[in-house]
Amino acid sequence: MDGAAVVTGASSGIGEAVARQLLDSGRTVITLQRRPPRFRHERLLYYAVDLADAGAARRIAGEVAAGHAVRYLVNNAGVNRPGMLEQTTVEDLDYAMAVNVRAAMVLTQAFAPGMRAAGFGRIVNISSAHGLRASTYKAAYVTAKHGLEGLSKVIALEGGPKGVTSNCINPSYVRTPLVEKQIADQAKAHGIPESDVVEKIMLTETAIKRLIEPHEVAELAAYLCSPEASYINGASLPIDGGWTAQ
Repeated sequence: MDGAAVVTGASSGIGEAVARQLLDSGRTVITLQRRPPRFRHERLLYYAVDLADAGAARRIAGEVAAGHAVRYLVNNAGVNRPGMLEQTTVEDLDYAMAVNVRAAMVLTQAFAPGMRAAGFGRIVNISSAHGLRASTYKAAYVTAKHGLEGLSKVIALEGGPKGVTSNCINPSYVRTPLVEKQIADQAKAHGIPESDVVEKIMLTETAIKRLIEPHEVAELAAYLCSPEASYINGASLPIDGGWTAQ
């Protein structure tokens, strides 16, 4: 299916891997984030926007929708501020909800009407294993990812009859700059050396003892964007080494 793909948070990590994967499949890719992508491509466009700012996100999305036939949306941008519940501020929760949930809603509102009119659309929300399970020290993040799961399901029910699917991908810890930053934060929160965080905190729940590589998530996102994935709708697809099998 022709049409452009919008990917948020594509300056590194999962978002960059998804953008590269969709470019390899021949699509025009439009990335939305604060920093420019680390690579260039003739079919790669970049719009600078702070997705925590609902007004700015709505304005940029409207501009993109007016100039491009967007048929794919990958809501990847996410933030995490670890800490015990008592240490989590209302501002921490507001920020997590703004980036992880509200931005996804605002962008879907901008692009879903065009998808429904065309009879085709793919919305992929990069959630987390923490959208299905809870962990300590992650009150704001777990709350936000659970919210994204609910939003995705509503979009799926409303869009499905018009050929627009919405699904979540639920990775455990992926080798990204966000996770690397968490290592220091988790070490401080748990009072352990940084060298122990991956083994003793991040991989305790998984049967496969390694971090996920970004390209593995990107492969699944690309499949969900394909015509062959037309009957996968409203799903939450773990890529977590067996974490949520328990």
